Amino acid sequence: MFSSSQEEHCAPSKDPVKYGELVVLGYNGSLPNGDRGRRKSRFALFKRTKANGVKPSTVHILNTPQDSKAVNCKGQHSISYTLSRHQTVVVEYSHDKDTDMFQIGRSTENPIDFVVTDTVAGGQDGEETQITQSTISRFACRVVCERNPPFTARIYAAGFDSSKNIFLGEKAAKWKNPDGHMDGLTTNGVLVMHPKGGFMEESKPGVWREISVCGDVYTLRETRSAQTPGKLVENESNILQDGSLVDLCGATLLWRTAEGLFHTPTQKHLEALRQEINAARPQCPVGLNTLAFPSMQRSRAVSSLEDKQPWVYLACGHVHGYHNWGHRSEREPNTQRECPMCRVVGPYVPLWLGCEPAFYVDTGAPTHAFVPCGHVCSEKSVKYWSEIPLPHGTHAFHAACPFCATQLGPSQGWSKLIFQGPVD
Repeated sequence: MFSSSQEEHCAPSKDPVKYGELVVLGYNGSLPNGDRGRRKSRFALFKRTKANGVKPSTVHILNTPQDSKAVNCKGQHSISYTLSRHQTVVVEYSHDKDTDMFQIGRSTENPIDFVVTDTVAGGQDGEETQITQSTISRFACRVVCERNPPFTARIYAAGFDSSKNIFLGEKAAKWKNPDGHMDGLTTNGVLVMHPKGGFMEESKPGVWREISVCGDVYTLRETRSAQTPGKLVENESNILQDGSLVDLCGATLLWRTAEGLFHTPTQKHLEALRQEINAARPQCPVGLNTLAFPSMQRSRAVSSLEDKQPWVYLACGHVHGYHNWGHRSEREPNTQRECPMCRVVGPYVPLWLGCEPAFYVDTGAPTHAFVPCGHVCSEKSVKYWSEIPLPHGTHAFHAACPFCATQLGPSQGWSKLIFQGPVD
């Protein structure tokens, strides 16, 4: 499906089983300064040569955590629930030959397979913004995939650290379930939303839930880091489906199944659509100069504009070349511009093609733009994302452009583009 250069660094020589991909919202095909090692905008999960999954086994109730062989022995995975200064419950985990485990978090230590840092809305200008205090956990979550068909993927809050341990301290939300097993939540939580109807244009947003350390589903806490958990949702599961969103409080990931990716446009398809638009020689209706969308490579880093760059009046959708008239505000020159075609006043922004295929719900032509950022993709894709509420901060939700994470306009999340063809 995707170009060999995208996957060759993580795919073995013969065709491996691909469980799916995690794609970070807010990046247009790569990180601003390029993908590097485990830090990248998308992560493909392949069947491992040898299973590395774990499953709960022995439970210890201890008066001092230091007594636990599981905590001190690096060869044994464990989860420690500190109930008080004098009592800790330690659950040992043993090897599971039927599952593969993949860990996601902010830490760059070896146990983390996919390093994720805070997404900055609109941070695509080639400069990586430094976050002074990240809200993403160092060992945020883990995805466990069954090694046999149908290769079900499940998500769990928290990841095992370099000592193969997960520690839930005294202040963490934790409890004993009616069946006796311990469970808990991480500080800022791992939220999941499964779209109703899968990842397609007819789908509707699901309800955001919180996933526990043991993979149970709960309603959201009153605030992101509240110590009291929500209510158990018994008829929902932690199984990821095509289009599921995973929020780590600072970054949101989209899960695409291998089958779902098979139906998305390829990079070649998106490039063909770009060339098709440019071949039609759209013109600026005022300057009569020919417009052209920049290459996919240039579109990923929006730091420099090109002479033929298409610009749009977002309030009406008329596409122009850049010109310097029609200002209604001298302070912010491009926020209030009058369209010379229809006299409607609104933002005037450059257009950029959406280059991340995983965000498209179909293979349609790029005819619509997100408002106010100007990223362009298919009509069905803009309509889908404009209805998805994404977590923002500790308790807010709003729709955002998947290519740059910019919050969409409250009254108008997208605009239909109106191109003028050549007059000759």
